[in-house]
Amino acid sequence: MNAVGIDVSKGKSTVVVLRPFGEVVAVPYDVEHTETELKKLADFLKSLPGETRVLMEYTGHYYEPVARYLHEEGIYVSVINAILSHDYNKNSIRKAKTDKIDAIKLASMALDRWLDLQEYIPEDEVRQTLKICNRQYGQYTKLKTMLKNNLIALLDQTFPDANKLFTSPARKTDGHEKWVDFVLKFWHCECVCGLSERQFKDKYARWCKRNGYHYSSYKAEEVYASACGNVGLLPLCESTKVLITQAILQLQTIEEALAALKHEMLQLSSRLPEYETVMALYGVGDTLGPQLIAEIGDVSRFKNKKSLIAFAGIDSPPDQSGQVDKRSKSITKRGSPTLRKTLFQIMSVIIQSCPENEPVYEYLDKKRAEGKPYKVYMIAAANKFLRIYYARVKECLVNT
Repeated sequence: MNAVGIDVSKGKSTVVVLRPFGEVVAVPYDVEHTETELKKLADFLKSLPGETRVLMEYTGHYYEPVARYLHEEGIYVSVINAILSHDYNKNSIRKAKTDKIDAIKLASMALDRWLDLQEYIPEDEVRQTLKICNRQYGQYTKLKTMLKNNLIALLDQTFPDANKLFTSPARKTDGHEKWVDFVLKFWHCECVCGLSERQFKDKYARWCKRNGYHYSSYKAEEVYASACGNVGLLPLCESTKVLITQAILQLQTIEEALAALKHEMLQLSSRLPEYETVMALYGVGDTLGPQLIAEIGDVSRFKNKKSLIAFAGIDSPPDQSGQVDKRSKSITKRGSPTLRKTLFQIMSVIIQSCPENEPVYEYLDKKRAEGKPYKVYMIAAANKFLRIYYARVKECLVNT
C-alpha cells in the first residue's frame, strides 16, 4: 500500500509517499510540471512494490496535467474536492499551512480512505472544450452587461432612452442589437432632430438597408418624435462622438465574441450522444442547451439522480438531533454555481411560457398553489427537471 499525496500548485507539485503505520517512503519534494519531471515521477511510482494510489485536490486546471499524465501511465489517481481534505485530520492546535503539510495530509487521507477513493477518469476533449467555452461565455456576458450599462449612461447625456427605441433581439449571425448599431450612426439626438422628418426617414431607410434591418415608416416617425423631445447634456462635437463611438465598438466586439462562442458551443454539443435528448427538454434552447450539457458533463459519472442534484447544490440536507428529524430549510450550495444559474434560467423560461401538460411546470405550479415562496418552488422545479434529465439522458447513453 503506497499512498501518494500530491499538493498541486501552478507549475509545480509537492509529492510525498507514505505507507501504513507512518512509514515514509519518500519525504516531501517538488516536481515541476514538465514532461521530463512527470516521467520521472511516474517511473518512480511504478517502481514501488505493492499497490499505489495517488490523491490530489481539484485546484482549478493546475491538477489536470499531472492527473492526466499519471492516469495515462496506468497509475491509480483520485481527485477530491478541497473541502474534504480541508476538514480532514484537524488534530493540531497550531495553524500552519505549507505545501509539504498539505501533501502529507493528502497521503494520510489516502491511507484512511483507501477503499473509498474513486478513480479519476479524464474528460474527453469535446466535453472539456465545451465546458471551457461555457465559462468564457459567462465571463463575456458579465463584460457585455457592464459595457452596455456604460453605454446607456453615456447616451443618457446625448440621446436619452435611445436603448428603448428598438426591441429587436440580438442578431444570431453576429450578436448585434439594432439600437446599438443605430446609435453608432445617430449618436446624438441632434443628429436626428437636426434634420427634417423626411430627410431623417430617407437616411434611416438607407441605414436599415445597408445594415440588414427591416425598415418601417411608423418606427422612423416614432424615433424622430423621441429625438425631438429630448435634450442632450453633452454638446454635439467630435469629443462626444469619440466617447460614444468607442463605447459602442467595445460592446459590439463582445457581442460578436458571444455570438461566435454560442455557435461553437452548439457545434460541440451536437457531437455528443445526449444532444438530441437534452434539446428536446422543454425550456432548453440553442443557448441554455449547450450550457446545461457543458456543466453537467457525462451523466454516467453520477451514481444516481440524487448525486446529480447534490452536484448542482440544490439538495436540502437532513437536520436531525434527538427527537427532531426534519429537512434543512436551505439548499447546500456546495455544487456548481454555474449549473444552478443555468437551471434557474431554464425554470424562468418554463414559468413564463406556462406550458400545458409539461411535468416540470405542473410540479412548479402545484408548489406555487400550496403557497410556497418563490425560491422554494423554483428550486423544487429545478430538482424535478434534473431527475427527468438524469433518467432520459441515462437511457439515451445506454441505448447508444
